Amino acid sequence: MTISGRISQSAFDGSRLRVILLLDLYEGAQQQFLDAYELMRNQVASVPGHISDQLCQSIENPSQWLITSEWESAPPFLAWVNSEEHVETVRPMHSCVRDTRSMRYSILRETSPSQPLTPESAATGLQVAARVGDGVARHALTFTVKPGSESKVAEILAGYTSPQAQVDDNTRLRRTSLFMHGNRVVRAVEVEGDLLAALRHVARQPEVRAVEEAINPHLEQDRDLSDPDSARVFFTRAALPAVHHVVADRPEPADLRRHALYYPAKTGHGMELARLLAHQDEAAAGDPDGPVYRSTVFQRDDIVVRLIDIDRELDSDSLASLGLKGDRKAAELQRLLDGAAIGVEGALDTERNVNRLLSHADMMPVTDRSADS
Repeated sequence: MTISGRISQSAFDGSRLRVILLLDLYEGAQQQFLDAYELMRNQVASVPGHISDQLCQSIENPSQWLITSEWESAPPFLAWVNSEEHVETVRPMHSCVRDTRSMRYSILRETSPSQPLTPESAATGLQVAARVGDGVARHALTFTVKPGSESKVAEILAGYTSPQAQVDDNTRLRRTSLFMHGNRVVRAVEVEGDLLAALRHVARQPEVRAVEEAINPHLEQDRDLSDPDSARVFFTRAALPAVHHVVADRPEPADLRRHALYYPAKTGHGMELARLLAHQDEAAAGDPDGPVYRSTVFQRDDIVVRLIDIDRELDSDSLASLGLKGDRKAAELQRLLDGAAIGVEGALDTERNVNRLLSHADMMPVTDRSADS
């Protein structure tokens, strides 16, 4: 499998995944934590795609712990970590843990006395080649508001004062893009440096907290941001991870327009739909005449959002804007997409239906702010 040098992030390269979870426990909570870990370990052992895990305790500070796990690839881990089952499984740990940090890595090289390192090592589940990124981490949150409150929520979200972009010497907020589709809100962020540090920085800003408090009465899922457990559960359920990011193989156009497209998947087909869009954008990255310069696919469960930067009108090439260039790609999307949920039913075999899908998938922009604007 050849990996394009323009892909800086992908969950779909088939490589094994190493997950690292750093934990800082409250004093005296070790036994409670060990009991909670045993419960989690027994449950995760039966999750498809899980290979192994280890629990480690620091030899320097007994309150610092490390959980590492290995997975056959990223998709089964993401399906597990974004599930309601996972939310309930880790809940007993919340009262034990002062702070956590989760990191996910594709395995690129490994030392094994029985398996010399060769170009064919990729067949064993290693990442084929190192990806070259732009130093930017991408993440999104999604949540729904009560029907009828959409215009009020959009007004609140559009009116906030942007927090300070510089978080610390190494971390900077680069861009925040916020969209709505019906009563669903999607907020995508781009961060140079430490994503977690940036998210915590934003959460502490008075102007941001005021906005979050203002939309609380309109949320379909209740939350209390002053309660760490409530806040943790809300943001876990709202997480919309980036699973693929690619940039076209041509100079960046001077005038790019940002759109977010919403693709609700049929039950159980979210990851497959995200993979289809990722592979389509990967193939399109080498087209010098394509409209899409940059694309990020976000996915959790059956929610798929594709954030694109294009250099012309969205409907100038509807198939390319939707990520459907090529034989039978529209039919593949039709098989995976919950058309009724987006108000577009019927075969995607006519230009009219494709244009209708593009119009219905295009999310309403609420605000798009960069650090330099």
